[in-house]
Amino acid sequence: MFSSTTLNSRARRIVAVVACLNLLGFVVELVSATVIGSASLFADAADFLEDTLINLLVLTALGWSVTSRRKASIGLAGLILIPALAAFGTVVWKIFSGQPPEPWSLSAVAVFAMAINVASAALLMRLRSAEVTLVRGAWLAARNDVLANILILAAGVVTVFWFSVWPDIVVGLIIAAINVTAAKEVYEQARADDPQLELEETAD
Repeated sequence: MFSSTTLNSRARRIVAVVACLNLLGFVVELVSATVIGSASLFADAADFLEDTLINLLVLTALGWSVTSRRKASIGLAGLILIPALAAFGTVVWKIFSGQPPEPWSLSAVAVFAMAINVASAALLMRLRSAEVTLVRGAWLAARNDVLANILILAAGVVTVFWFSVWPDIVVGLIIAAINVTAAKEVYEQARADDPQLELEETAD
């Protein structure tokens, strides 16, 4: 099993690649969500931005002490809430506007985003066993994004046959719930980290 000491060099390369992939996904989804007016895509674009920030935080914090990483992990849990808030806001907007997104474009962007997230999750899977809360948080975010993309794709397919705003709204709310759960997991693990590990690392 990796330790936070032996993980640094390998993790930094992997996390840097994942951060770049998520930044690309954010730009593509933000533009697409604006053009077709999708609540779920807008929430997922915010999710990509959150993941970019998370991975940059991981990249910076891996060399810190256990106590400092614990504080950063609690901050990471707050970042995971960003797409949840974005989803709730866009859901309210869609209820009042009542205009469904263009289903084929929605589905195509969902497939593109899923490819990015599967690649990110596969890269971070190599570090999943690491005893570093920040890395686990980044992996959880990538895993949740793949689930969200499957839901967005399903919303696009449903909208083809039922041209309504509700599939997009329901998926937006589900994405929000997924991210609230992930934030809770990261926060609880950060609070459970043992400060004694810092002494053990110093002794090693």
